[in-house]
Amino acid sequence: MENELDISLTDVSGGARKFSNPGQFGGLLAPSADSLPWPDYLTGQETKPVRVLLVDDDPFVRRVIAQELLGDLRIQLEGQAGSLREGRRLLMQHEFDVLMVDIRLGDGSGFELIEEAKKHRSAAEIIVISALEDEPQVLHAFELGASGYLVKNAWFQSYAQAVLQVVNGGAAITPRLARRLLVHLDHQRSNPSPVRPPDSKATLSAREREVLRLVATGYVTEEIALQLTISAQTVNAHVKNIYRKLHAHTRAQAVSFASHRGLL
Repeated sequence: MENELDISLTDVSGGARKFSNPGQFGGLLAPSADSLPWPDYLTGQETKPVRVLLVDDDPFVRRVIAQELLGDLRIQLEGQAGSLREGRRLLMQHEFDVLMVDIRLGDGSGFELIEEAKKHRSAAEIIVISALEDEPQVLHAFELGASGYLVKNAWFQSYAQAVLQVVNGGAAITPRLARRLLVHLDHQRSNPSPVRPPDSKATLSAREREVLRLVATGYVTEEIALQLTISAQTVNAHVKNIYRKLHAHTRAQAVSFASHRGLL
């Protein structure tokens, strides 16, 4: 079975590249330049490659992604960074079309970098790369303007195809995650619950905002408690207060309502 998943593709240098997890995003594919012809009307040409910035604090993951991007002449890797601080420097120093960013960075949240990237270059595409696939984090990424969300170490995905997909008007989502989101939406349709929008005058305390930002980043109760040096019970109390103030029933709703109200 393992051998059946190995696919050899001819790369632009004339050799054969072997992929153990070929991309399958559906719709627009990104064939090798020496196999099927790449239409000249699509974004991402060897004469004008897609400019990419890559920010991930895991050197191994960063190296794997970089190697794949560098192997496609339709993509130009402009710069790499391993922290929020270095990522901010990249945003100021380079022109870019796509930002690929992990959410959990050692010195902060990738969500901050997404917001700054959109302010710096509103037309840029954002692809989140993360080991986490919890719904509040995924939904928050899309609310901030991301057009792709790739789960690390997942099968049936290609980072290069994801880049070419989003710059040509598509979306790139790890298939397993896309399936979960579809199931979640179907469940919501089957079990609708009345949701009141948050009071326009709703306010959150400084501590409640801290808690909600960590929730949006994907931290669970115990991790939030460690980050803020408080007990898990106190974290849950803050979450309940946030629910009450925003008329939310889930963490995803709380993050969404707070984001729309500018409370994050």
